[in-house]
Formats: sequence, structure tokens, C-alpha cells
Amino acid sequence: MTELRRTSLTLPAAELGPENPLPPLVQPEAVASVSNVDEMPADLAAGLVYGRLGTVLPCRLQDGYSRERSVRELPALVLENDHLRATVLPSLGGRLWSLVHKPSGRELLYRNPVFQPANLALRDAWFAGGVEWNLGSTGHTTLTCAPMFAAAVEGPDGTPVLRLWEWERTRDLPYQLDFWLPDDSEQLLVGVRIRNPHSHDVPVYWWSNTAVPQTPSTRVLVPADQAWHYGYSGRLDLVGVPGELTYPARGGTAADYFFDVASDRPWIAAVDETGAGLGQASTARLRGRKLFRWGESAGGRHWQEWLAPGAGTGYLEIQAGLARTQLEHLRLPPGEAWDWLEAYGPVSADPAAVHGENWRAATDAVAAGLPPVAVLEARHRAWRGIADAEPGEPLATGSGWGALETLRMVACLPGTPFPKDTLGPEQQPWLDLLDGETPPGDPRVPPPSTLVNRYWAELLEYTTDTWLTWYHRGVARWAAGDREAAQEAWRASVAAAENAWALRNLAVAATDPEESARLFRRALALAPDVRPLLVEALSAQLAAGHAPVSLLPGRPEGRLALLTAHTRLAAGDRAGAKAVFDAGFEIPNIREGELSLSDTWEALSADPLPSAYDFRMK
Repeated sequence: MTELRRTSLTLPAAELGPENPLPPLVQPEAVASVSNVDEMPADLAAGLVYGRLGTVLPCRLQDGYSRERSVRELPALVLENDHLRATVLPSLGGRLWSLVHKPSGRELLYRNPVFQPANLALRDAWFAGGVEWNLGSTGHTTLTCAPMFAAAVEGPDGTPVLRLWEWERTRDLPYQLDFWLPDDSEQLLVGVRIRNPHSHDVPVYWWSNTAVPQTPSTRVLVPADQAWHYGYSGRLDLVGVPGELTYPARGGTAADYFFDVASDRPWIAAVDETGAGLGQASTARLRGRKLFRWGESAGGRHWQEWLAPGAGTGYLEIQAGLARTQLEHLRLPPGEAWDWLEAYGPVSADPAAVHGENWRAATDAVAAGLPPVAVLEARHRAWRGIADAEPGEPLATGSGWGALETLRMVACLPGTPFPKDTLGPEQQPWLDLLDGETPPGDPRVPPPSTLVNRYWAELLEYTTDTWLTWYHRGVARWAAGDREAAQEAWRASVAAAENAWALRNLAVAATDPEESARLFRRALALAPDVRPLLVEALSAQLAAGHAPVSLLPGRPEGRLALLTAHTRLAAGDRAGAKAVFDAGFEIPNIREGELSLSDTWEALSADPLPSAYDFRMK
């Protein structure tokens, strides 16, 4: 009999820390892009150039975490029948943390032994393991380390269904996840729905990313004979399948393979040397399938240990998405909703067939253990019948942003309520704006995050002029792509009241390195204790050719330690810069694809790069 219950997960966990108070005006350089778009098929090329985000506004970065972990409890929800036990983390993006096959006792997912954020998501903080649900834009969702609403609804068969839902702020889209585990099912079913409540098209990106254990013999199987390879070189290239790519442990460097699936039941599986593992299948809308491997280079192995200390042989990811690749976005028309059904469960096939040279025989052996098309489609139709059902008592609470947006839109979204009692201090300034009030704000305090969609941007333009409203107008104009008008607004903000926040934004916007450095110094003088501002200011001084020794902190840690080394090197103190590395330091939020540590080491020493500083992806 299926059971849904509350519990908690106890494990070593780092604190997520505070959000960065400075608005993320630009995307990190490491965000993937394609250099050979003109070589792509027309439909793929169109998706590659459409809908890319230039910033994650209105969200702020989550970069205040550390590498210090202590044992603590995380709220969890368990859905269980006689065959499977699924554990979901509602406070962390609804991550499916664990999926245990009870008859065999096997954990089907890669279950991280710790909770350790690292800089891989659109908002920075991300953690490895389980199944992540990515809505938004190319990259890990802004909600990966954020809470979701959760409650139970009655399933089509009378069993409890676990519903999670939230409002994705970069696209202003509500979405839901319905975890359904019928009494007799050996597959965890996940119904997904994305709705566009607006009068305009919205770019949509969705990928369900599943981490599974990797052994030396793990093979990834998928009904495809070709794949688009992306190897962090900036190119997409079509390659043949199978080959060594289906054995991730044999790969030397990190790589993405987007399979060209030829099936009306898209699926992907990862199996070990015995032919056992996890399979994921879906209805046809979720057409894309991908393999991500970290590779067996020193940098790839270090990344896995960085993300999952004690990871052993490591993990790989098998993924499923709406588009052919993760570098595309699709158009969701006004007023429409897209939905589909995913199935996660154990697979077991003859190892001789699975690991044989006949690719078709290998994929057929795995496919035989997955739900047939007719079964998936019937389950999908049944789930659709309860997708609008109103959820019961809350099991977890999300943010107040959905309540704010649905309040001003007067939107009706059956099945995913955003209660007014979730409105809180973050939303209050915008509730005041709706009521025609314009709080003056304190220029010594970081402003609240800026809402930047069309509605709020227009409302800001017609409210009373203050340093704060000019500041917010600038951020909204910047998000809309009007860079000149944004800078005009920030200059007006500074003229109304000298403040670090508009000065910092002007510094980011400045095209002249010397001007940027000057503006950062003015901003830092007004807010010397804001660590993210210090990091940006030091970087700007170095970019302008200065050696800002006077700005260095007494005991540099993390990224400030690296900037200390750069500053000493710029001042001609090579030995002092090398001493920073010799003393040892960690940058908790070093970015995926970032080469600052290895590049700096090469400028300082002819010795091999110490493994602690090796994060090279290629």
C-alpha cells in the first residue's frame, strides 16, 4: 500500500549562507554557448539563438556558503510502496534525493553523502546527487537550492500523490511536479506541467537531471545512433553511437552527449557490469536525452570529490529534456500549458547483451524492462485527470513570489495555489508599490531585489522619483537590454543620494576599465564591509592595471586569497603571491569551467599544478 509521510534527512551539511545583495547584471563567462551555430540544422540553430538569458534577474546569487559542514537535519518527504521508496527534499528545489528498490535493497540514484553547495547553478549554489528538475534557461535552475510548496492530492487510483509547485522567476512561469507511486508500480511516475499565464510567448527550457553511480563498467544506453557532442570547446559536433562514449569511465575529459533519440517512448538507462541499474522513460514531449560525464582527468576526479566528498568511483548524469540539446529554448505560446509523464525505476537485463558489441541488441534488452508506450500514455491520461485537483494541507511552503505575481495578474491556476499568507518582507516593497506608496529607503542599506518583468518595469517608471526608485528603474532597464537608459537611472540615483549600490552598478556597466575601477572605489568607500563588493572592486582594480594593496583584507580567505595573490603579482611580489598558494586556500564558489587557479599557478611556478587547485574541465 502506498504511503506518503514527512521525515528528515540527517547528514553533514554546509549552511547555504546569505544571498549576495548585489544584483547579477551579467551572466558568468562559463555559461555554455555554441560557436558553430551556422553549421546546425535550421530547427536546432533557431533554438540555439532564441531565448537565452543575459542575467538571472530578478533572482540574486546564492554565493554565501562555505566548505564547513556539520551534521544537521533537512526536511524530507517519503513516498513508498512495496517496491520503491522515494525521498524528496522540498526545501531544495524538490530534489528526488533517493530512490530505493526495496526487494533488492539497491539505491538506484547517486545519493550524495553530504550536502555541499558549489558554483554550478545559474544562481551559483548547486549540489550533486539525485534527480534535479531544471526550468528556466541553459544551466541548473535558479530554484535548485530554494524551497517549493508541497502537499498531497488523491491520485487517479486513490493512492496519495505528492505535489510540489513554485513560481520560476526568471521566466515568470508556474510549474508543478506530481510524484505518483501506484500500489503495484515498480516505477516512480512524475507528472510535470508548465503553464504560461501571460499574453506573450515565453522561452522554455526543461531538463530532468539524474545522477547515478559510476563504476568502471557502467554503460549508458539510449535508442539513438547519433549524438551531438559538446566538449567545452564551444562546438556542437555530430558523432556516432555507440563507441567508447557509452562507457563514461573510459572518457578522459568532461563532456556532454545529446542523443538524437529515435523513439516514440524516449528513454535512457545506466547499467553496471551485471546489467542492473536505473532506467528513465517518458511520454513523447520530453524528447531529449543526454549523458554528462566528468571524465577521468585529474580535474574531473577533483570536481567529483569537491561536490561529493567520499564519492568513491564517482557518478555520472543521465538527463531528459524538452529540446534536443540543453543549449536550446522552445516557445511556449500564451495561455498554453505543456505536460508530460516521466517514469523512474530499476532495470535488469542480460549482461552479455547489454555489454555486447551489437548496439541494437543491447538497447532492446534494456527497453524490454521499461514501461511500454501504451502503459505510459494511459498513466499520463489518468494523471491529467487530477492535475487540477486542489492540494490538501501543506507539507512544505515555498516563496511568496508566486502570490505576488498572481495577485497583480489576478491569475487562476487550478491545482497550484499561491496563498496570500506567504507574502513576506521580500515582497512588501512591491506590495507597497502596487498601493501607490514609494518608501524612501536608506542608502546605507542594500536595496531589496528588483522585479524586472514588463509589468513591474512599467510601474517603476510612473512612481515617485527617489534614489531608490531610480536605482530599481536602472536594474529593470538593464534587464530589458536598455543599457544606456539604465546608466542614466543609476546616475540619477547617485545624484539624489550618494549610494554604493548605484555606483557599483555603474562600475559594472562601465566599458573603460579605469572608469570602472574609480567607481568601484567610490562604492567601496561607502560600504566597506560588503564582502561581494570588495571582491568585485579588487577585480576591477586589477583589470585596470592597478595593484590595490591598500584594499586587501588582513586575513584573506576564499576568492580574496586568490585576489591577494593576483595583487602581489601585479605589484611585482612573485614570492609573496606564491606564498598564498603554498599556505593553501579554497574558493568555495569556484565556477565550473573556471581556470583562474591553474592559470595563476602557471604564472607563478614551473612545478606541476597541485591537485587541490586542479579544476580543469579539459
